[in-house]
Amino acid sequence: MANASRQVLWEYWGAELKRHRENAALTQEMLGEKVFVSGGYIGQFEQAIRRPQLDVAMRIDQVLQTDGFFERAWRKLIDDQRYADYFAKVVELEPLATKICEFAPMAVPGLLQTEPYMRAVMRAGNPFAPDEEFDDGVRSRLDRAVALEGAKRPVYWAVLHEAVLRIPVGGPAVMAGQLEHILQLIHEHKALIQILPFAAGPHPSMGKLLKLMDFDDAPPTVYTEGMYSGTLLDDPAIVKRVQQDYDLIRAAALSPEASLALIESTAEEYRRCASTN
Repeated sequence: MANASRQVLWEYWGAELKRHRENAALTQEMLGEKVFVSGGYIGQFEQAIRRPQLDVAMRIDQVLQTDGFFERAWRKLIDDQRYADYFAKVVELEPLATKICEFAPMAVPGLLQTEPYMRAVMRAGNPFAPDEEFDDGVRSRLDRAVALEGAKRPVYWAVLHEAVLRIPVGGPAVMAGQLEHILQLIHEHKALIQILPFAAGPHPSMGKLLKLMDFDDAPPTVYTEGMYSGTLLDDPAIVKRVQQDYDLIRAAALSPEASLALIESTAEEYRRCASTN
């Protein structure tokens, strides 16, 4: 859903709030007092300037006796924006791909992440948020991971920089669990993983995530991601150039067998560390 369309729906949410509030003969201040926010906040909700938290939407339903309307509408709007606009199309394409190739320079790719790893990554970016604020993001990533299950799953090939293994996201226990999950996917032949070691030195796409996707009946695409931004492209010349970069990265990486051994030994190091803490 585009930003403009989403804003229109939030404006509808606010207009319905105003209509129900006025039908209940409540001022903004009176309703705010009952749902534990200021009257000014109610006005901003009605004008779609601010978006309420879920608990506020639920209290509004209780006070205005709207049978869960505002909670349901809130959940629908939030669900529709689980992904940033620049990434939403990628999520649509992943289940349709016949082959997905990724290069991850710093973090485990989303399709491979465990829930504790996800939460640790999200916590790093939002240190003051309550735990439940990450629930929707976690469910979204777990939903995406289903693409690697089933008979029609795509061929999945990822090159992870050794930094992905060494950065202790969430601590030793979380990392041990994360690497064990990757090992399970490898042993179940659901993923082919290679590690680009520190010793490989410089390489194409320094510090940039890459995702290449092939399809049966559509041109291949490439997705690159930066800080709060991403680009999905299907220009043949660009896709060809990125494929060359990916091939160079893959050529510099350890073999699948050596990569497996490194992941196993690193997971064991984390397990030992976790057991002593």
